[in-house]
Amino acid sequence: MLTPLLVLCMSFSFAQEKRISGVVTDQTGLPLPGVAVIVEGTTTGTQTDFDGNYTLNARVGQILRYSYLGQKTVTRTVGTANTMNVQMEEDAQALQEVVVQGYRNSTKEKSSIASVTINADESIQNRPNASFVQTLSGQVAGLNITTSTGQPGAASNVNLRGVTSINGNTQPLYIIDGVPVDEDNFRSLNPQDIASVSVLKDAGATAIYGNRGANGVIVIKTRQGNFNQGLQINYTGIMSFSTLQDNDYNLMDSQEQLTLEKLRGAGRGNTLTDAEIAAAPTFDWADYFFDTGLTQNHTLTLQSGSERATQFTSLGYFDQEGILQDSGLKRFSIRNNTTGKSENEKFNYGTNITINYSTSNEPNNIGSGAINRNYILGAYQSVPYITADDYTNGADLLSPLLFSNTPLFLIDRLRTFTRKEEEVKIIGSFQAGYQITDNLSANVTMSADYQNEIETEAEGPTSFNALLFGGAENPTSGYQDQVTVRQFSYNQVTSLNYNNTWGKHTLDAGVYSEYFKAHLRTFGFRENGLDPKTFFPGDGAGFIPTFLDPATGAVLFVDEPFATIRNAGLFSVFSQADYDYDGRYGITGTIRRDASYRFAGSNRYANFYSVAARWNIDNESWMENSIFDVLKLRASYGTSGNQRISGNTYFSAPDLTRNFFATGSGYGNNNSIFLSQIANTTLRWETVTQGNVGIDFELFNNRLRGSVDGYIKETSDLFQSTPVSAINAVTQLDANTGTLTNTGVDLTLNYNILNGGDDGVNLVLNFVGNYNKQELGDLPSEDGELIGTGRNGGKLFEYFTVRYAGVNPANGNLLFLDADGNVTENPDADTDRVWLDKNIYPDFNGSFGFNLDYKGFFLQTQFNYTLGVDRFDNDLAGFQNPDNIGQFRSSRDLLRAWTPDNRITDIPAYDAFNRAAVGSTRFLRNADFLRLRFASIGYNFPSRFLDGTGLTRLRVFGNAENLFTITEWRGFDAEALSNTSRLYPTPKTLSVGFELGF
Repeated sequence: MLTPLLVLCMSFSFAQEKRISGVVTDQTGLPLPGVAVIVEGTTTGTQTDFDGNYTLNARVGQILRYSYLGQKTVTRTVGTANTMNVQMEEDAQALQEVVVQGYRNSTKEKSSIASVTINADESIQNRPNASFVQTLSGQVAGLNITTSTGQPGAASNVNLRGVTSINGNTQPLYIIDGVPVDEDNFRSLNPQDIASVSVLKDAGATAIYGNRGANGVIVIKTRQGNFNQGLQINYTGIMSFSTLQDNDYNLMDSQEQLTLEKLRGAGRGNTLTDAEIAAAPTFDWADYFFDTGLTQNHTLTLQSGSERATQFTSLGYFDQEGILQDSGLKRFSIRNNTTGKSENEKFNYGTNITINYSTSNEPNNIGSGAINRNYILGAYQSVPYITADDYTNGADLLSPLLFSNTPLFLIDRLRTFTRKEEEVKIIGSFQAGYQITDNLSANVTMSADYQNEIETEAEGPTSFNALLFGGAENPTSGYQDQVTVRQFSYNQVTSLNYNNTWGKHTLDAGVYSEYFKAHLRTFGFRENGLDPKTFFPGDGAGFIPTFLDPATGAVLFVDEPFATIRNAGLFSVFSQADYDYDGRYGITGTIRRDASYRFAGSNRYANFYSVAARWNIDNESWMENSIFDVLKLRASYGTSGNQRISGNTYFSAPDLTRNFFATGSGYGNNNSIFLSQIANTTLRWETVTQGNVGIDFELFNNRLRGSVDGYIKETSDLFQSTPVSAINAVTQLDANTGTLTNTGVDLTLNYNILNGGDDGVNLVLNFVGNYNKQELGDLPSEDGELIGTGRNGGKLFEYFTVRYAGVNPANGNLLFLDADGNVTENPDADTDRVWLDKNIYPDFNGSFGFNLDYKGFFLQTQFNYTLGVDRFDNDLAGFQNPDNIGQFRSSRDLLRAWTPDNRITDIPAYDAFNRAAVGSTRFLRNADFLRLRFASIGYNFPSRFLDGTGLTRLRVFGNAENLFTITEWRGFDAEALSNTSRLYPTPKTLSVGFELGF
């Protein structure tokens, strides 16, 4: 009687699910957050929280699998107990940090290259930037990132270890999940999808990319699911507020401006009484054209995995208002990454696809002097006594036509002008590999980058600009541009890889082929003539057909269509072999042969190579018990190429090896054909040869970590114009000539000052630095000097101008130095200009900061610095120009202008005869700066606060970007790598956000 009852109870026990909970710790007993706990054979699973706790339902007899990166997988069988605590064991092989080495990965110990990998969770996620590239600023030694505009989603200027070309592409190659992508457009990609970013610096890392590796390589990996992982849902929401940075131009108010105008007999002030001047309002046009920009950033992710497949899916919405009127970016994004493997694990595959749609409002003519088109000019230079209430309509501004009405012209443009860009961007890749034998595998990666952009620009027929340029003859003027740009590129890498270990020897080798093809198609038109009764931007209802003016017979409203077709292609074969002996010594060799569509058949192919070696000194027996945990010496030497020798796209300068003719009007206005381009069949790659020596070290139980690298990069066969005989009416011909050398040092340091574990204070200091020196050589001129480029032995784009020496106290005129250093009021622009040993590129740049956490609270800072930058402050030149009085706003600096009673001053007399005689260093300024680039503070809620809520993760935080800047630069943005005035400055931004996990 008892036996059937016992069997029944046991059957019930095995069939009944029960709640299992426990704590997972590491080998030292500390809780492990994020451990995947899976019921084998099912999709049931969970993750441990920040305190290592987990809870899930399982039946007696089922097996729980515990897996975590860097730890050995542990399995436990569910018994009668409801609590199952698990201690993980360190997996020495899995703990080896993965290092991206071109088309293969290695471990940190066995890597011979100079590279840096950034974990996105620590340094990229939850930042308010539309482009992840801006987030990298200051985080990698040698990577100089500057953004010269505050336009949401705008491209940044990125140089790795200096500038390596004069006229060609200087940006690194970007690879996203195996896809080479356009480096000038990341506005449509969601930075929250990124898992890691690896920056490859030396020839040992970049030579394998051959014709595209001259400027370094940045490899981006996006997030993936994990095998044997239950469904995890995470949501991140961020709200940001952006404002204009401060300036130090010390601009006049209305009373000061009008009084100065009255003194000079110019402008409105010359017509007002003192009482009227005193009663004039002061309107801040910067507050009108700039405003607080609000940004919303929402990302929802889902990831899971079975024993044979994983998936990661993200949905993103990003909406950023620019601080400048009529600027902004809105983005919708979706990503799905999958991986899988066969039951015998011989076959594996992965797919990555992201589909993005964005709309962008981007004002044009920014940086120009167009008083009727550049909103930045209106914000900075508009006189303060005119207010927004003075605007009525565009027609009323035609007469009288006054420069002082600049802000009203621009108000009219804000209301009547449209410029919008819509973009669809799709990036996808497919990877597959098959293990043919234990040592031999075959792999293929196929990838594509597609973008379709539609730009609509329209100037309404009743606008001031349309009426000004159309006039009474053309009362329904205005125009609308519509342009469609479609670009598609395809890349395929096929490889055969061999890996074998015998005794103390390990060999990893591969042979590869790579095929790249890109296609560009553009079509557009300008419709001239719009009917105000039916016109709407982007709609063709207001278009007016071509007709003759009945009064004059002139043709009005001639439309202008245009189209472009471009194709580009590359093909490469290459091989790489890596040999390791006993974990102490290693050597890596690479050779690659490339073909480019840009060059004539005789120069179509080029060869690139590299050799890299390492010595793991810490693995020597005589290093036992030393203070070094890691000590590795690295060295590399090799070449890589730049086939984009002109411009910054795949399609620039595609046919310089051909003779071209153009049609036009000749003798007697007859149609004629002219020679427009002389072919140069000798053009070839620019080649960068780089040598690098580096040391990686970790001391005092890994508390002090870092690396030091010294490098020399020489670009030869620079693409430049060289003089030729004018017999064919051409005086310059493109050619490969000259050298540009960058010599420098990279330094990275991290020091754990406090290491208190989960219950104590943890404090890490970090420092990133780069020193870089440029030197030109073999320039194509008799004296070794090219104005605008530089001189042999000098810096790239070194300034060549007359030196300013101050104000003559005797008469208020400007003083200069002639070529021999003598003071003069009458310099000769042809003979007195000198090289200044200054340019716009930094000598030193990098960052420092700290990471602090205590029981869930955290604080992170990053201070960026730049030294050795000199820029012309042309905005200051405008504010100090006495000829602008009566038309534009002035600086209070003019109040200390030279007079007979104020002889010792830095501001010349208003009527100094030589105030505009010659360009000089008067407004050349030091643009070094120290900036709080990023700060973050927040709190991770412990699991005990989340029990019963259904949440596995809750994190709140606040961020600040560009919070303050210490600099001598007087303008809005010291960072901008430009001498152009009236630019859109990057803003300072405050953010609040939270993360939820389910």
